[in-house]
Amino acid sequence: MSYADKTLTCRDCGTDFVFTSGEQEFYAQKGFTNEPSRCPACRQARKANRSSSGTDYSRDSYGSSSGRDSYDDRDSYGRRDSYSSSYSRGEREMHSATCASCGREALVPFVPRGDKPVYCSDCFRQQRQSYNRSSARW
Repeated sequence: MSYADKTLTCRDCGTDFVFTSGEQEFYAQKGFTNEPSRCPACRQARKANRSSSGTDYSRDSYGSSSGRDSYDDRDSYGRRDSYSSSYSRGEREMHSATCASCGREALVPFVPRGDKPVYCSDCFRQQRQSYNRSSARW
């Protein structure tokens, strides 16, 4: 298919930009059905803002684009000081428990509730291997 350069208007800044034939071909190869709605400068600024804020949206979950008010220090589940949505977990809080199999101390990334067994790393690996062997269908 033959493509021709198109002039489009940016939805953010209102300036005209050219959607080149090469870009159109690239979009078609990737299966994109929509034309870009932002100029390259606004796309770049939006991408930079997204990666620094850790969110893919310009608006928060309440539809406000002015910020999150008192929710700035909370994640999307309303928890404070939780894992960041920018994929950098940092230090994970570990909790001590007694292994249900060997009795040694086990450090786990969750708070043990007591209603289910908790295993140390070695016993957990053994439990998983024996479960996988016994549940193999073929």
